[in-house]
Amino acid sequence: MPIIHSHLRFKAGNAVTLLENGVQLFPALCEAFDRATRSIQVETYILRLDAAGTQILHHLKLAALRGVRVRVMLDGFGSAQDEQLIQAELLSVGAQCRIYRPEPRQFTFKSFDFKRLRRLHRKIVVVDSRVAFIGGVNFEDDYLTHNPLSRANDPRFDYAVQITGPLVAEVVHAQDLLWLRLNWRLLLRAPRTWRHLRFRHRRHRAALHPTAGSVQAALVLRDNLRHRKSIEAAYLEGITQAQHTIIIANAYFLPGRKLRHALIEAAQRGVKVKLLLQGKVEYRMQYHATRWIYDQFLGAGIEIYEYLPSFLHAKVAVLDDVSTVGSSNLDPFSLLLAREANVLIADAAFTQTLRQSLQAAIVHGSKVIEHTLYAHRPVLTRLTDGLAYLLLRVGVALTGKGGDY
Repeated sequence: MPIIHSHLRFKAGNAVTLLENGVQLFPALCEAFDRATRSIQVETYILRLDAAGTQILHHLKLAALRGVRVRVMLDGFGSAQDEQLIQAELLSVGAQCRIYRPEPRQFTFKSFDFKRLRRLHRKIVVVDSRVAFIGGVNFEDDYLTHNPLSRANDPRFDYAVQITGPLVAEVVHAQDLLWLRLNWRLLLRAPRTWRHLRFRHRRHRAALHPTAGSVQAALVLRDNLRHRKSIEAAYLEGITQAQHTIIIANAYFLPGRKLRHALIEAAQRGVKVKLLLQGKVEYRMQYHATRWIYDQFLGAGIEIYEYLPSFLHAKVAVLDDVSTVGSSNLDPFSLLLAREANVLIADAAFTQTLRQSLQAAIVHGSKVIEHTLYAHRPVLTRLTDGLAYLLLRVGVALTGKGGDY
């Protein structure tokens, strides 16, 4: 029986397809762009002008040239390397491009503003208001591999979903709201603008096919206004209600006290809990801070695996027959500061597909963390882990969010 999330609005009648890495996502995106007839709306944290990003930009420009309305929103930190050139390329073909919280170009007092940490971290694409793509995959080369027979070139391990059905209207509405908030001229005409937005939302719902499949799904957003704790609450409720299996794959895993206690309590009541975490060091502080909290999980009987073939970037979970796929890590950055988007999917067949993919990654690409070996790690390693955890906790306190974490 699916877990019931009391605070979420599930939409029935969707079709949801799991996409693994850019190897599967990028061709699906480009194909959807080529078929677009009315509109393309893109939000992403990173768009780089490497081979993958250039290909995606090329298909966006082709769509704009044939009259499709193209809107792109890039994060000012994640895409800072190429944002100006990307914006110029899109504007040259009649597309629109906005930068979310542009980074200061010079070293000023703004460089110390903690609001800079409030990033657009969600990755959402909607084509013709009928098909949506949501996940954790950024638009860059390290999600691709040119040699599928070799694990030496494994892409960054991540997931996205392709959705058709009634849920897409909710996704479009979320994108429209954010686009509006970044356009101060429209806000000056607020009453007329909000009426237009409500009309547009109703029109999108009416334009969609009543059903595209049999999947129940909910859009779960995190922002700094109405949805400050929505994603954390969804995880907490799912973990609390799970009876058999919990598998969490998360790239940057440093959950707050409530989530840690919920996982431990689940393991103590007999739920099989597995954590698939980062095995290759990408950001040293996050890596060592996460390892500091291993002991309390291992002591509670939770299994921990570290993914080794490539960098883990997944933000997914299996909670009995319910699963979640999206952009939100379980760390202070995602849960307290960034704009995030997850999809909660209450469907046994889809969840089984994700479960099998995660199990394959655990069996074939991960090492298990043995509690006895972990307890005997060198003193210097323990000190490094503890110091990294302390520094991250201090960083959370400086944002003013320490009490919430």
